[in-house]
Amino acid sequence: MAAACGRVLLWGARPARPGRWFSSSTCRMSSDGETTKFQPPPKPVIIDKQRQREERRFLSPEFIPPRGRTDPLKFYMERRDMIQRRKVFSIPEFYVGSILAVTTADPYADGKTNRFVGICIQRGGRGLGATFVLRNVIEDQGVEICYELYSPRIQEITVLKLEKRLDDNLMYLRDALPEYSTFDMNMKPVPHLDHEEIPVNKVGV
Repeated sequence: MAAACGRVLLWGARPARPGRWFSSSTCRMSSDGETTKFQPPPKPVIIDKQRQREERRFLSPEFIPPRGRTDPLKFYMERRDMIQRRKVFSIPEFYVGSILAVTTADPYADGKTNRFVGICIQRGGRGLGATFVLRNVIEDQGVEICYELYSPRIQEITVLKLEKRLDDNLMYLRDALPEYSTFDMNMKPVPHLDHEEIPVNKVGV
């Protein structure tokens, strides 16, 4: 057995005294009497939530240049203005299908502001011309408002429910039942963690 598992090395042939014994054996006995090689334990799996948050970075679609020939100077100037606007105004991450609340400046409204809640049914445009459309049914009447994303009249954009739909365009909600486009104007935000995946609403209309 000693030959199978290796040799035992003794430090010198001196009389026995307290000391250490070293073995070059890398074999162990299994339950059936056969020798097996030593296997190190598995390494622990460390989940870095900060890295997951960085990997799921969102690129707003208006920053993606259109296909075909583009004017590099125009693209550069618009991109610079868009970044400057985002430094003073927070534009959250949202998708078609998300429920938003938009507060805009309105000199004719009480408090000089107007707040509208609705589902985003379309996003369009590029650069500073980016737009999004919100839809809601108020008093049995469908109401849609098209906002310019970088308009200085917009004071706040709040995501009440962050989610996606299977379609990139929900204009067909105009012909659907009102219940698919009806949302409470006093709806409270639904919490969502940054590292969580964006939920997909697969409701059929």
